[in-house]
Amino acid sequence: MRLLNTRDLALKEFYTNIPKYVYAILSHTWDKDEDVQDLDISKRDLDAGWKKVIGACSHAKKYGFKWIWIDSCCIDKSSSADLSENLNSMYRFYADAAVCYVYLPDASSAENPRDSKSGFRRSKWFTRGWTLQELIAPSYTVFLDDSWKEIGTRYGLRDAISAITSIPVELFENKDWDVTRYSIAQRMSWAAFRETTRAEDRAYCGHL
Repeated sequence: MRLLNTRDLALKEFYTNIPKYVYAILSHTWDKDEDVQDLDISKRDLDAGWKKVIGACSHAKKYGFKWIWIDSCCIDKSSSADLSENLNSMYRFYADAAVCYVYLPDASSAENPRDSKSGFRRSKWFTRGWTLQELIAPSYTVFLDDSWKEIGTRYGLRDAISAITSIPVELFENKDWDVTRYSIAQRMSWAAFRETTRAEDRAYCGHL
C-alpha cells in the first residue's frame, strides 16, 4: 500500500499491514486529466488533479494526519498487478482509514444539505459506482465542498444520505453495523442506478 506524505507530498510504499486509523483517505469523483502518477511539481499550478491532491493534503495535515491515501496518485496504473491488488483491497483501505474526506466540488457548505434542491442532495458523487463502498466502508466520514469547508458528517447527515441512496439509515448510525446483515440482493440494489466509466468496474465497486 502506498501512502502520500501530507507534509512533503512524497509517496511511501508500506510492505507490512498498516495499523488501523493512522491515515486519512480521500473519496472523490474523477474529472479529465486527474491522474497525477508522476507528482510532477511543474504541473502543480495548472493541473486540476494536482490542486485536489494539495487541497486534500492540506486539510488532512491541519487535523494532524501525516499520511493520506488518494487513488489518483497512490495506485500504479501502469502495473496491472498493482492495479488489481488495489482494486481488490479498496474496501479495506476505506474501512481502515481514520477518516474519509469526501470532496464535493458541486456542493456548498453555505447551503442546507438537507434541502432537496441543494448541491449536496444532487451531487454527482452519489451517482457513481465506486463511491458506494467509499460511503459505507469508513468508520468516520466528513463531506467537504470545493473550498474544503465542512458540509457535515455522514452520521450528522444520515437521514439525508439514506433518502438519497435508499440505504437503510441504521447503517450510518453505528460504525460497527455489519453490512452483511443485508442480503446480497439488497446490497446490489444500492448499486443498481450508479454509473461506472467501464462496465467491468461494476464487479469491483459492488464489493460490500
